[in-house]
Amino acid sequence: MKIIDISMEISSSIITYPGNPSPVIHQYARIPEQATNESTISIGSHTGTHVDAGLHVLRDGYDSGMIPLENMYGRCRVLDLTRAGSEIEREHLKSLDIKKGEIILLKTENSLKQYETFRNDFAHVARSGAEFLVECGIRTIGIDYLSVKKFNADNDVHELLISNMTVYEGLNLVEVSPGSYTFIAFPLRIKCDASPARAILIEE
Repeated sequence: MKIIDISMEISSSIITYPGNPSPVIHQYARIPEQATNESTISIGSHTGTHVDAGLHVLRDGYDSGMIPLENMYGRCRVLDLTRAGSEIEREHLKSLDIKKGEIILLKTENSLKQYETFRNDFAHVARSGAEFLVECGIRTIGIDYLSVKKFNADNDVHELLISNMTVYEGLNLVEVSPGSYTFIAFPLRIKCDASPARAILIEE
């Protein structure tokens, strides 16, 4: 059994989506001056690897504490879309035998580029691709950048996906080969529009 960490490490230098705050980790107690080391952590709800809740883009959407646990764990497939370009369309997905109830992670050209500075040309799911995933009836989708939709685009793709499945963003799939795995990515139980998550794949 091999465990692969597909989470982005949270630090003050992590890339963030424009307009989102950078994490602040402040150590307020320090050995030997105090008996223990302790810190405060301030991060945006969409920092690094995270799961979106309906509340993120829907006025009356569900919060992150209401996401079904079964959508955070189970067999998944990592799909190789590194040659699909920046727009993941229906035509890129329809030959991949996507089945109802699956957990699907999209490894795109994002995984072939750098993660040190934010890029607004990141690969994303196009409207036709989102409609196809909804038609397939998958339960969870994950992508290898900070948003599932095009940079600065309308929220229609985001709304469509989040209304029909659980959405993970900010997965680190750089070292992951396409194939089948067990997916585990539990966020904190927070009543919020999103929550950072520790995501792993288990290869057996």
